[in-house]
Amino acid sequence: MATLSVKPGQRFTLPNWHTNSHLISADAERQRSASHQVRQEARALYNETNNQTKWDEHDNHTRLAERISSVNRWKETLDKCLADIDAEIDALAKVKEAAERALQAKNLPLDVSIECLMLRESRRAIDVVRDSVEEELHKEVKVIDKAKRELQQRVDEAFEQLCLLQEARQQLSCDHRRKMEALEIDRMCLSLNVNSPNISFKVNPTRVPDRSIALDEWEQNSQHNKEHAEAEMKASTELREATVLAIAQTNNELEAQRVATEFSLRKRIRDLERAYDELKWQEQNTLEEIAEMEEDIRRLEEGLRRKTKDLKVAHTRLETRTYRPNMELCRDQVQYGLTDEVHQLEGTICALRQKLAESQDALDALYRQLHRIQMDTGYKASSLVLDNKCMDSRRKLVVPAEKFVPEVNTFNRTANCALSPLKNGQLELA
Repeated sequence: MATLSVKPGQRFTLPNWHTNSHLISADAERQRSASHQVRQEARALYNETNNQTKWDEHDNHTRLAERISSVNRWKETLDKCLADIDAEIDALAKVKEAAERALQAKNLPLDVSIECLMLRESRRAIDVVRDSVEEELHKEVKVIDKAKRELQQRVDEAFEQLCLLQEARQQLSCDHRRKMEALEIDRMCLSLNVNSPNISFKVNPTRVPDRSIALDEWEQNSQHNKEHAEAEMKASTELREATVLAIAQTNNELEAQRVATEFSLRKRIRDLERAYDELKWQEQNTLEEIAEMEEDIRRLEEGLRRKTKDLKVAHTRLETRTYRPNMELCRDQVQYGLTDEVHQLEGTICALRQKLAESQDALDALYRQLHRIQMDTGYKASSLVLDNKCMDSRRKLVVPAEKFVPEVNTFNRTANCALSPLKNGQLELA
């Protein structure tokens, strides 16, 4: 008998078949609904992003224009600052040259003062005194030295201020140059559009450059450069005014000191003439006092000799009475009287010797003083000659100082040297 072959595998029921058909239909409905939703969202996204892109482009275009305007305003501000600082540098350089000329003009008065001091160093012995003339001359040297130091300080400060101005100008110039470059870049960016030939994709264009700074820092840097330049220009203006004032003040102080020195010199010459007569009178009185003192010393010596002999007598009496026999060797009134006499004479002799020594010292002092007076009489004539030479030497200061100032290189200022150690030492001898 023949058999029926059956296809191997699972067999589904009819309900399963109907269920599968319903599932396929339902999935198709869901997929079409999801696709419709995606299409609607895509259209909305397209419209939204298109509008957003246009507004972003417009906003950035406006920002670029505003940035260009801001940078341009700073460039114009820096242009004005550069012009002002150039004018200030020129003005300060001229004042510095004036201070250097004033400094050079102080050499002649200094030479004359030192010459007068050296002349007066030729005075001899006791006449080498620190009188008002020497004090005024030393003061004059100090005034000149102070004036030179002050003027030199002003010159140095002007040089340093010029360096600071140049440094500030360099900062302004660099900032100005960078802003010019930034303007050129931003203007080029402002001109770009979708039709520009040079646009392309860049590698990581949104990266933050290593040396980038915030907008506030950029503003502060430009403001700092401007304020720094203005501060240096203000300091330079004040320094110029102080330098001009120092030039006038040092000239006035030097002229006032010259008048005071010459007044003291004339007064000293008159004092020397009076001192000569005074010394003669003192010499006569001293000789008289020496004669009287020598007479008194002779009287003291004679009195001392007499008291010594009296003491010998008292000693002999006391010693002789020690040989009295037995009970006669008593301390009677004679013994006490002789003892008191010895003590009294010894005290008297001691006082006379002390007074004689004092008198000898006084006499020696009188002889020394007489020697000084006699020596001074000769010194005064020499001092008068020297002081008159000083007056002759100082007459050249009445002539304008510029005629005595040699031409030198103001950059090297070789003639404006400080006093040598030898001269400084000589000035302190008095």
